[in-house]
Amino acid sequence: MQFPHCPQCHSEYTYQDHAMFICPECAHEWNDSAPTEDEDQLIVKDANGNLLSNGDVVTVVKDLKVKGSASMLKIGTKVKNIRLVAGDHNIDCKIEGFGPMKLKSEFVKKS
Repeated sequence: MQFPHCPQCHSEYTYQDHAMFICPECAHEWNDSAPTEDEDQLIVKDANGNLLSNGDVVTVVKDLKVKGSASMLKIGTKVKNIRLVAGDHNIDCKIEGFGPMKLKSEFVKKS
């Protein structure tokens, strides 16, 4: 049986103790079903500091100018089924009347 390499020191000499994996070289212990410390997890917070996740419904907290359009995205506009992405504009969504758009999480709050 092949065990996963240690996520901390990349040793191949790991062993399993019940639900945990243990590295005898650096003494690191981890659960293989849980994400490791090295994995990048996207953490996105709204204007109030609440954690956002894919599929959430958010509300725009200030009027936003839409680049390439004469109209504005008004305060209170609800945005359904958001998708979180890496980058400066970290929310990818579709807004009725505007179409696909990227928003910054600092301008929305979780509904």
